Amino acid sequence: MPPNSQIPPSSVGARLDDCVFAVRKRIAIEPTIGVVLGSGLGGFAESFEGRIAIPYRDLPHMADSTVAGHEGNLCFGRIDGVAVVCMQGRLHLYEGHSVDKVVHGVRTMARLGARRVFITNAAGSLRADWSPGDLMLVTDHLNLTGVSPLLGPNDESIGPRFPDMVGAYDGDLGDALRSVARQSSISLREGVYAGLLGPQYETPAEVRMLRGLGADAVGMSTVLEVIALRHMGVRVCALSCLTNSAAGIASHPLDHADVEAVARRRGPELVTLLTRWIAVVGRAR
Repeated sequence: MPPNSQIPPSSVGARLDDCVFAVRKRIAIEPTIGVVLGSGLGGFAESFEGRIAIPYRDLPHMADSTVAGHEGNLCFGRIDGVAVVCMQGRLHLYEGHSVDKVVHGVRTMARLGARRVFITNAAGSLRADWSPGDLMLVTDHLNLTGVSPLLGPNDESIGPRFPDMVGAYDGDLGDALRSVARQSSISLREGVYAGLLGPQYETPAEVRMLRGLGADAVGMSTVLEVIALRHMGVRVCALSCLTNSAAGIASHPLDHADVEAVARRRGPELVTLLTRWIAVVGRAR
């Protein structure tokens, strides 16, 4: 099935119900917060209290990830007493999945009860004055993938026909991350994330275009997940680990192994931010 193919909305709801039913047969935890972990950032899920992992391949209608650094597990556990569900790795359009498959995981987390979701990604910096390893709070995005998870007839049981994307990245959840970063003495950039199809990295001309459009970072994920979550009324916070400078800014060829290495290097700080953010947001429920 080509990446932009659509599944009838009635099937979307039925597939979500199938997946949720399969999870609840194995897991008693009722998660209130969801987390999506990007390239090289899967280690956070290992810190869960009472961690239980279900491989994507064991869940109905959930495709397995094929990308290095994406383990492919739906993990459950607690952080500071807060029940959490976590996607340890994600799916991408460039793997050949339909857009419905790409967002099936986050939709499932929402159906399980996660009404606030923290999304992470590894991204390229479009700013010459930023350095690999910087962390960026996403304040808005540009969806340049050419598709939307909402194409086709709308299923009102999932969300409205025309969801408002103002405030797609929740202000209060972003403030909580800013506060946690200050208290943890962790520097936090802020900016706009451009989501492209991939899998090839951008050309120098494309990077100049993205900078002209107002983007500060570029990657191949996140935007479709955010659209799907906002469609379901879920509040979102997102953080990019800027693992490299984009083409035309970097002085060396881009390599996915370098992306994973930088993400792993910042892993301990990311774990600190996520752990403290979940504790703060969980208490504010």
